[in-house]
Amino acid sequence: MKFLICLLPVFLVACRSSEPKWQPVAQGYSFPEGPAWDGRNTLYVSNCKSDWLGRIVDGHSKVWIQRQDPPAAFHTTNGLTVGRDGSVYACDFGLGAVLRLTAEGKSEIYAAGYQGQPFRRPNDLAFDPQGHLYFTDPHTYGSENPDGIVYRVSRADQNVQPVATGLDFPNGLAFSADGKRLYVCESGRERIVFFDVTADGALENRHVFVELPGGDPDGINFDVNGNLYVAHFGGGAVIVIAPDGTILRRIPTPGKKPSNVEFGGRERKTLFLTEDETNAVYSLAVHAAGLPLFFAPKAR
Repeated sequence: MKFLICLLPVFLVACRSSEPKWQPVAQGYSFPEGPAWDGRNTLYVSNCKSDWLGRIVDGHSKVWIQRQDPPAAFHTTNGLTVGRDGSVYACDFGLGAVLRLTAEGKSEIYAAGYQGQPFRRPNDLAFDPQGHLYFTDPHTYGSENPDGIVYRVSRADQNVQPVATGLDFPNGLAFSADGKRLYVCESGRERIVFFDVTADGALENRHVFVELPGGDPDGINFDVNGNLYVAHFGGGAVIVIAPDGTILRRIPTPGKKPSNVEFGGRERKTLFLTEDETNAVYSLAVHAAGLPLFFAPKAR
């Protein structure tokens, strides 16, 4: 019995040391969101409650664009993604538009609105295999009459069409590896749903993938094994979910408000996290690589 008692503290220390360790990458943000990896050495980050966008290059954080700097034209961005052309595509909920930003900081409107009206609150975005851009546009939260929309922007002519309606604050979104399903966080219901993607890019057959009570599923990304990594805003964790909807693990985060995740780094085996309680960006080494995003720059 004495032998077992002596070993117990050692066992507990070993368990603690095996827990994943988030490493701080950048601090001093104000509600960071939308981390986007460029395939090389740069992570772009939105700064929802400030007047600048961040760029983290080889681990060094810098101000990328400030609101007042010409020729930049942005107001308040959330979700970001890097396109094949190297431009950053941004959901600007201040302007009610989707923007295209060059690495030099020049800005243009990529999608201004629908039927003559600006979007309500563009949130997050993802390219499909053909380069068409899908993005979420939430409005009210927790409503009995959900009014959130997913839009599709045609690559050829930037024609905008709603492809899913009646969602309760749609948030993060991600395509499956074959591009045949689109997963959408329905934050107002604390769950993730998925749709089948038709040949013409429409969404149909909405299904509930997983319920995540105790917080809002926010940003999401898949790894190459088909597991979905979910920033559980308010839940203080990144939740890893198997393809069948089984929760595999919960990775505690440095604060209670993780907002987004993005795979990057060498071989996409670094998981980046934006966290809004500590207003910082973190990284975590992972074993499984992140699923390459459609229409993203090729890694170099």
